[in-house]
Amino acid sequence: MENTTNQEKGKNQTRNGFYQTMWRWHFYAGIIFAPFLIILAFSGAVYLFKPQIESYIYKDLYYVEEAQETRLSLNAQADKVREEYPGASISGVSIYEEEERTTKFSTMQEGRPVSVFVNAYTGEVKGDLPVEKELMTIFKKLHSELIVGGTVANRFVELAACWAIILILTGLYIWWPRNRASIWGTVLPRLRNKGRVFWRDMHAVPAFWLSIGLLVLILTGLPWSGVMGEQINRVATATNTGYPAFSFSFGPKPESVTVAKDVAEDVPWAAENVPVPASVNNQYVSMTLNDARGIAEMKDIQKPYTISAPQGETGVYTIATSHSRPFDNATLHVDQYSGAVLTDVRYADYGVMGKAITLGIALHEGKLFGLANQLLGLLLCVGLIGMMVSSLIMWRKRIPDNGLGAPGKNVDIKTKRAVTIIMLLLGLIMPLVGISIIVVLLLDKLVFVRIKRLKAWLG
Repeated sequence: MENTTNQEKGKNQTRNGFYQTMWRWHFYAGIIFAPFLIILAFSGAVYLFKPQIESYIYKDLYYVEEAQETRLSLNAQADKVREEYPGASISGVSIYEEEERTTKFSTMQEGRPVSVFVNAYTGEVKGDLPVEKELMTIFKKLHSELIVGGTVANRFVELAACWAIILILTGLYIWWPRNRASIWGTVLPRLRNKGRVFWRDMHAVPAFWLSIGLLVLILTGLPWSGVMGEQINRVATATNTGYPAFSFSFGPKPESVTVAKDVAEDVPWAAENVPVPASVNNQYVSMTLNDARGIAEMKDIQKPYTISAPQGETGVYTIATSHSRPFDNATLHVDQYSGAVLTDVRYADYGVMGKAITLGIALHEGKLFGLANQLLGLLLCVGLIGMMVSSLIMWRKRIPDNGLGAPGKNVDIKTKRAVTIIMLLLGLIMPLVGISIIVVLLLDKLVFVRIKRLKAWLG
């Protein structure tokens, strides 16, 4: 009887120790990354409504007063752009589905990208907009590079997103209802309570209900990241589940080191790393934008799509669409002289990973099922902001004068090692997380223990 009691006591101590250790990881990760997750959620919530926001802010550039029966050719519109902006080079043109939309020409002016908008019926240049000053370009940079830009900022955003996954998983473990009583404060909020209990419920209850959606939202954003994104692309390429090897309809697969995303706009994710073939300079004269548009229509490319101009004598025209409706995704590389379609990649041609990631990206951007998708994304972003804010308020209410208020760490070494191993296994999947954990462990062993005041403050 005594042995049974001791065994149960030991199991309870192990369970409590595991709980305390998980809570400490959750606590410190939340304190460090909460501000960055608020930035990511806010910028992402705004970017979800990019079509509506841009259509309202830039309506004088985007729309004509009245659609007419006949349009000017793309060549004629391009001539109007060159007349208005002498010395500007046209790198691409975007054609939209709405009859009242202007044609957008992507130009380079004095070394910077500038969008120029033309009335397709009259040829009137409605105006221009430097790309770096576009509102959604600013929010996109905030979302991916924290405005400051560069590789370090991009990696830190990826690190915050990966740690958000761990925050969700550890939070689910901590708050998961283990009996009927714990349903209150986890599944249902205790709204009559005040103070710290109220803010705890405002943190835990939304987290419980939104956890799966937030995991999906974060995971569908990782293909764009620097480290995880490259890993995903390597797996897709190695397993032939991204873009298909048979997508080169004219001649053998090119050995070019140039890929589609380097030479064209609006290329779908699954086709970004398709090697770009070369045009063959022979007796033909280089095609015009009109010719490229004719090929797009002949190949049934759905609007909106972008035609990117050739770069150099061996460059190709690239016709691509990834604006909306992932099932309409297409990427064509066209010989600029003969008009031969060298590469033709559609959604139906993608491998399993390519299709899944394409749908995930559309979901992440709010494009998969229209306004309902945008509202769902908004709910998740607002929920994440609320969870982060409530957690910071809850922490401020419990923080002592001489420390961070972290959960107790009087846990046996075996439990600590077990949790650390679990975290490092997650770090193998998410390399930046693994590196950050190793750095923290080294600091804890070599630095923090030598600074008594810091050691006491960390709890």
